[in-house]
Amino acid sequence: MTPERSPEMSPPPAATTASGEAAPDPAPGHRPQEPEHGSARAVLRAVSFRNISAIYLLLVLFVVFALWVPDTFLQGATFKSLLTDNAEVAMLAIGLVLPLAAGVVDLAIGSELGLGAIVVAWLLVTHGVPIVPAIVLTIIAGCLVGLINGWLVVRVKIDSFIATIAMQFVLLAVIDWVSNSEQIINLSPAFQSIAATQVFGIGLPVYLMLVLGLIVWYVLDRTPLGRRVYATGGNIEAARLAGVRVNWVVIGSLVACAGIAAISGLLVSANLGTGDPTIGPSYLLPAYSAAFLGSTQFRNGRVNVWGTVIATYVLALGVKGLQLAGGPVWIPNMFDGVALLVAVGMAKYEAGSARTRAIRRILRFDRPDTPASVEGAAGD
Repeated sequence: MTPERSPEMSPPPAATTASGEAAPDPAPGHRPQEPEHGSARAVLRAVSFRNISAIYLLLVLFVVFALWVPDTFLQGATFKSLLTDNAEVAMLAIGLVLPLAAGVVDLAIGSELGLGAIVVAWLLVTHGVPIVPAIVLTIIAGCLVGLINGWLVVRVKIDSFIATIAMQFVLLAVIDWVSNSEQIINLSPAFQSIAATQVFGIGLPVYLMLVLGLIVWYVLDRTPLGRRVYATGGNIEAARLAGVRVNWVVIGSLVACAGIAAISGLLVSANLGTGDPTIGPSYLLPAYSAAFLGSTQFRNGRVNVWGTVIATYVLALGVKGLQLAGGPVWIPNMFDGVALLVAVGMAKYEAGSARTRAIRRILRFDRPDTPASVEGAAGD
């Protein structure tokens, strides 16, 4: 005798159309369309303060300085100079994203920029090397420094913090030796035109920075190599067990960072019209402030290119506005230092929140009797 089927065991009624006919079964692999409120939540999450706080801060700073010093702040020339003058900082911060994504730090980036600035001037003026070969040799010199950093970290097993801070002082000595601790002047007008050329009123370095940012973004976010970089930074042992050649990832990220720093340095020399042996260290703090603040934008605590670019100009806008308002000369260092502390704190908070949300999702998946509606509400 067939047992009587209980209501709980009864199959759900078949879906019907408006005419009462049975609706066709969905095609294999077909996923039902998400409810509209789910997409609305996604939009709200995308524009939330937690996700794009730097953009809201940018708007607040703009309004404050527009009301405080409107005569000097609300000028087209102010914003054009803001974009051009900070292109090298943004480019340096973009380069810094690579080792940070791979889980290492490069505290020598300021000196690497200074090395690029002085080497290109030394080649052009002292040795009469043509512009293109001088630029290529400068980038190679920067990459060589990154290769040494990577070797110290991977082969000699020195912590990246110690290895790169030691390299910073070595490079400062090399810069003083090459330049005799003096500025290298009389750079050719053709070389200076790299920084002086404007397109639609915006300096060429801004476009170079955007192109470089697009390349780094594409590699990190759209290629298997980028996934390996983030995997190495997330958990180097897990990445190694998964087959990622983590040593090469670390070395490559440090080489690319130093090469980008050298490009930033030669652009600084082109902008100044001279090779200055003292400029490098002043770029370290703004670059790190931008990279850490940028990690709190868009990607929930993970370093990324476009968050870093936006953060660079948010910080630059704050410094520029305070200077126009008559702030003292120590304002830039104070502003960048406080911003770095806040950015690191926010990045740590975002990373911790992301881990907490992941654990909660795992715990919910372990309770199959939890209604889907409750899971959705808890996930919010």
